[in-house]
Amino acid sequence: MCFFDSPVGRCEIVRELVLLDETQRECAREHSCPPGRECPMAGYFTEVSGVSEVAGLPVRRVRSARRTAEAVAV
Repeated sequence: MCFFDSPVGRCEIVRELVLLDETQRECAREHSCPPGRECPMAGYFTEVSGVSEVAGLPVRRVRSARRTAEAVAV
């Protein structure tokens, strides 16, 4: 059994359920809303996202130990 405990609301512009535990800006980016679009859900979103700044940084790939060892051996 799965529980989804995040607040949601229906956005009539994108005709989808949107998460309300994110900022309005994050929602607009997720649903490809153009800048300047009047949001019908304005006022329902959280002011501060639960996602930390660190989590939003680009991910770097780390070379595996095996590949690094092979490169050194050659």
